[in-house]
Amino acid sequence: MAINIQFFGAAGEVTGSCHLVTVGQQKILLDCGLIQGGKKDEARNRQAFPFDPKSIDAVVLSHAHIDHSGRLPLLVKAGFKGPIYTHRASRDLCKIMLKDAGFLSEKDAEWENRKRARKGLAFIEPLFTIDDARLAMRQFKGLVYGRRTRILPGVHLRLADAGHILGSSIVELWMKEGGETRKLVFSGDLGRSGMPVLQDPAQIKTADLVIMESTYGDRLHRTWDDSKHEIHKVLSLATQSKGNILMPAFAVGRSQEILYLFAKYYKEWQLDRWHIFLDSPMAIEATRVFTQHADLFDKETAALWKQHSTNSLLPNLHISRTANQSMAINHIRSGAIIIAGSGMCNGGRIKHHFKHNIWRRETQLVITGYQARGTLGRTLVDGAQRIRLWGETIRVAATVHTIGGLSAHADQCGLKNWYSNFETRPPLVLVHGEEHAMAGLSGSLKQQFSAPVHMARSGELLELTNSGKCIVDGKALI
Repeated sequence: MAINIQFFGAAGEVTGSCHLVTVGQQKILLDCGLIQGGKKDEARNRQAFPFDPKSIDAVVLSHAHIDHSGRLPLLVKAGFKGPIYTHRASRDLCKIMLKDAGFLSEKDAEWENRKRARKGLAFIEPLFTIDDARLAMRQFKGLVYGRRTRILPGVHLRLADAGHILGSSIVELWMKEGGETRKLVFSGDLGRSGMPVLQDPAQIKTADLVIMESTYGDRLHRTWDDSKHEIHKVLSLATQSKGNILMPAFAVGRSQEILYLFAKYYKEWQLDRWHIFLDSPMAIEATRVFTQHADLFDKETAALWKQHSTNSLLPNLHISRTANQSMAINHIRSGAIIIAGSGMCNGGRIKHHFKHNIWRRETQLVITGYQARGTLGRTLVDGAQRIRLWGETIRVAATVHTIGGLSAHADQCGLKNWYSNFETRPPLVLVHGEEHAMAGLSGSLKQQFSAPVHMARSGELLELTNSGKCIVDGKALI
C-alpha cells in the first residue's frame, strides 16, 4: 500500500496550513491552522473539516503561528483525542496564542450578536472559546530538536530547527508501510540564514518526499544591511517630521526581533530620543516565553539577552498591558514608537493607533511582515488612500514603509539553498504560497536542479509508493 498525503490548507494560499498523511490505517495531521484574510476567507474556518477529526491518530505541529495552530481547538472540539507533537517552545507559545485567539473569537461573536439582536437575527457562537483552547493544550506533547521519537507503530518523528520563530520546526517523518520505510520532510515555515535572534535553518540530507513552503518563492529579500539602513532612515524621517512611528508586528517572533534590534543599535539609531511602547499583551507574554528558551537563540542574541531583564532590555521601553495604558499612548503626538498587533492589521490595538495617527502626514507606518490577501495590512501596502475603521472612512496620509528584509521567511534564494542540501533531488511539493510565488519557485527549482516539483492544490491526493514514486492524479512526478 502507498503512503497518501492530502493537502487541505495552505495549498495555493499562505494561511490555513493543514496536510493529512495516511500510513496504512493510521492518520497524521501536519499542522491545523486558522485561515486568515478577508471575511470570506475567515468564514471558511467555520466549515466542517474535510476529514473525520475522530479518525486522526496524531497531529504534528510545525510551529505556534496561528495560521498553523489556530484550528487545533476546533479539531479537539470535533472529537480528536490524540497527541499533538511539537517543540516545547511552540507548546509554551501556543498556551498564549490559542487562549488569545479564543478570547478574540468570543469578543467577535459578542460584537456580532449585538448587531444581530438589533436586526432580529439568530445569534452565532464563537468559533472557539478560551476553554476550548485550554482543553486542546492538554493534548500537547513537547519535544526537543534532534531526538527521534516513535509516535505511532512504524512511524518515527524528529524535529529540526527551522529558524523561523522560537520553536519552529522542520518535520522529519519515517513511515514504515508494506515492508518499506519512506521518509517525508515537511519544511514548515523556513527562516532566513544570518538573521538576528535565532539559529539558521537546519540542513536536512535525505528524503523520499519534501513538502516545502513557498511564501516568498518568487522574490529576493533585501539584505539585512539594507534593512538596517531603511529602519535608520525611517527614524530620521520621523525625527524631522516630528510624528509617531507605527509598527504593526506579529506578537511572536517579529516583536521580539524588533526589541533586539533596538537594543543592539540603540546608540547608532539615537533611540534615546524616543519613547518605545510594546503595546500587545500577547507579545509581552511571548517575550517572557522567549526568555525561558534562550538556549534556542544564536550566540550574539544570547549574549545580549543575558545583559538585560525583559523590562530593561531598553531603558525607554514602556510595557502596555492594560487597555487604559494603550489608550494613553494616543495622547502622544510626537516621539512615540508603537509596536502593536495584529501583524496584518486586521485586529488588535494597532487599529486604534491607526485611528489616531494614520491620517496625520507626520506619521510613519512601518510594515514589518507578510500581509495576506484581504487583510488591512495588504490594503495599505497596495497603496490605499482611505481605509475603513469601525464604520468610519479615514484618510491615509502617513508614509508607508515596507521593510521586506525583516521577513522571517526565506526568499527564493534561501528556499533553493535549503533544498540544495539534500544529497539526492527528492520530489518536491510546494505549499504555503500564492500562485505566483509557487510558480516562480517551481520554475527556478526545475531550471537549477532539474527537480521534480509539484504545486499543491486544495484537496489533492499524492501517493508515495513503496517503490519511492510520487504520483499525483495518476502521473508520477519527474
